[in-house]
Amino acid sequence: MRIARRIGTLLATTALATGAGLLTAPTASAANPCWQSGGNWWCDNVPGAAVYKNPYTFEVVGHMYSNPSWFKCRYDFGGNVGGPHPNRWIWTQADNGAWGWMKDTDIYSETDPLPAASPSCP
Repeated sequence: MRIARRIGTLLATTALATGAGLLTAPTASAANPCWQSGGNWWCDNVPGAAVYKNPYTFEVVGHMYSNPSWFKCRYDFGGNVGGPHPNRWIWTQADNGAWGWMKDTDIYSETDPLPAASPSCP
């Protein structure tokens, strides 16, 4: 009888521990950061993402069909686009040659490594 009780207790404890392990939330994995190469910053992005004339209006000047694509700098004070950096826009050249800003939410890579916009960028 004692052995049966101990086995029952052991099984109950194991079941509780296993159940508690299943209830824990999975850890979030951070996006891979953009990387520097050849004087540009390269980031994984949404293929076909729009490139805008400025970070305050939604006037499209081109699209970015390539992936990964290169970028020059980031600007953290543009119109709200949501995501982890809600006001961040990234300066780049669209595939048609037009310069403009891409929404941070259209870039899969973490854009923190990009330099902040300055008089030399854009």
